[in-house]
Amino acid sequence: MSKALNLPNILALFRIALAPLMLWFFIDRNNPIFSTWHPSWFDYFAGLIFVIASVTDFFDGFIARSWNQMTKLGGILDPLADKMLVLAGFLGLMVINRASAWAVFLILSREFFITGLRVVAVSEGKDVASTMAGKIKTVIQMIAIGFLTMNWPFATEILWLAVILTIYSGYEYTRDYFKN
Repeated sequence: MSKALNLPNILALFRIALAPLMLWFFIDRNNPIFSTWHPSWFDYFAGLIFVIASVTDFFDGFIARSWNQMTKLGGILDPLADKMLVLAGFLGLMVINRASAWAVFLILSREFFITGLRVVAVSEGKDVASTMAGKIKTVIQMIAIGFLTMNWPFATEILWLAVILTIYSGYEYTRDYFKN
């Protein structure tokens, strides 16, 4: 167990813990404990949590590869943490009316479908390596969440770009699954 609980996996677990905290700052804005807060503080705290989580995402992968600490547990925790962060971000943004329900539905549907497809592929012994489109999709999704959280210009356009890339990368995974 101690070998599996290395620094990259601890960072992934930390990211998993940050996802519901970020969601809380999005959806619990009327909680009496926050009665003295300015509404923008919720965005700042959610944004800060998101940045911290995104940075740990980079470092857990970098450290795992550089220090040869890639584990089966990490192979489960890392994508789970990514999915939880995206889920928390987009659902929270939808609740506060900054993200289109259709965009969120399309993104999350693809994520669930591809996760299921990857499970089936692994059970059949097929390669399920990430594609470049999948990596770019993740980056654009993260940028969209950041822009929407901070209510910056072009946030909606970036969200729809993320939807397009999400669907395209889902197509690539599906195509590759049936080719093998």
